[in-house]
Amino acid sequence: MPKHTRRLLRGTGILCALVLGATACGGSDDDSSSGKQVSSGDLRAALKKGGTVTVWAWEPTLKQVAADFEKKYPKVDIKLVNAGTNNDQYKALQNAISAKKGVPDVAQLEYYALSQYALTKSVTDLKPYGAGKLAGSYSPGPWNSVKSGDGIYGLPMDSGPMALFYNKRVFDKYKIAVPTTWDEYVEAARKLRKADPKAYITSDLGDAGLTTSLLWQAGSHPYKVDGTKVGIDFTDAGAKKYTETWQKLIDEKLVAPVVGWSDDWYKGLGDGTIATLPTGAWMPANFASGVKGAAGDWRAAPMPQWTKGENSSAENGGSSLALPQLGKNKELAYAFVEYANSGAGVQTRIKNGAFPATTKDLNSPAFQNTEFPYFGGQKANQIFAESAKNVPADWKYLPYQVYANSIFNDTVGKAYISGTKLSQGLTAWQDASVKYGTEQGFTVQK
Repeated sequence: MPKHTRRLLRGTGILCALVLGATACGGSDDDSSSGKQVSSGDLRAALKKGGTVTVWAWEPTLKQVAADFEKKYPKVDIKLVNAGTNNDQYKALQNAISAKKGVPDVAQLEYYALSQYALTKSVTDLKPYGAGKLAGSYSPGPWNSVKSGDGIYGLPMDSGPMALFYNKRVFDKYKIAVPTTWDEYVEAARKLRKADPKAYITSDLGDAGLTTSLLWQAGSHPYKVDGTKVGIDFTDAGAKKYTETWQKLIDEKLVAPVVGWSDDWYKGLGDGTIATLPTGAWMPANFASGVKGAAGDWRAAPMPQWTKGENSSAENGGSSLALPQLGKNKELAYAFVEYANSGAGVQTRIKNGAFPATTKDLNSPAFQNTEFPYFGGQKANQIFAESAKNVPADWKYLPYQVYANSIFNDTVGKAYISGTKLSQGLTAWQDASVKYGTEQGFTVQK
């Protein structure tokens, strides 16, 4: 590990506590991933020999995938461990890396977090294992998210191309057209609020994931990343589109002041007082399990566009499976990851409710013609698959996005509760992210 990268994590140690730092936080300088190419024959030999692969993941569909893999390869034991969801697992993973003890062979890492591990070589470059040959197998958003520099540091497990979920019963009742642009969305919000003062077009109290996804869709490029050189700028044309439009919703109190995934949020989705939800294609299962009483009321539609006539979307959520550098049994681990994310395991996960990142499955008639009883029999996957095709592939996350997201409500979130303008909140977020990155040794420019 170069000394200048090692220096990135000295000082406060906050970044280490989140996810970074195989070398800076007590890991190993060994980078065996840069060694010889691993052939398909090597993988077959490893599977024949067998062994144990420890997988840290919270995604429930992997349970059946692991069972199927063990049945196919009887000498392999997949030890599936739920070490907590996202940040909880990341902290546990970093503790294991720092102690050089108990590091799993495979770890689930969300796309926004993966680059932090890649920067310090905490995860293995999968190109020597043949991951490059899978480049055309995935939709652009997820594939771009697992790459860093010349390396491939994970295989996409799922994706979250965005759609606009809307309550058809409410829209029909008040004769509101489904918006195709964000300007129409604002007008729909006004019309809904006039018809029912208790109803809101959506809910939002400040959410980093939603904000970055909407910026992505608007064509904004707030983050520029080249190794340890980082640029942060929330003033480009795409960001202005977002802030100007969303500010109207905030000023006119057209969005419900309700925190997502709370009891009030589920209640609003159920009784129609929250009438739309712009989010990822993974949402249908959550509707079916959490808002059962509104079955038949909801539908999916393409995302409203920032400029009429455009056809752009974004990702919201999704994870990869990566191989921690200090893990063992790398050939077996990679064989499992490829099976789960590119092989037969993909179909298993789809059948159990996951949304794929693989273009073959996204485009298959069986997938696209699936009817969703919850959405009145709508073939919603057709909308989701089209959305996946329209995700710009040039989006970048910060190499310390986990930290940046953790301070979102202290900066941008104030726009929802204190009269601060959304553009001012983004400026505060930018300044705080610049300050933190500089403290950690990154070369940061506004």
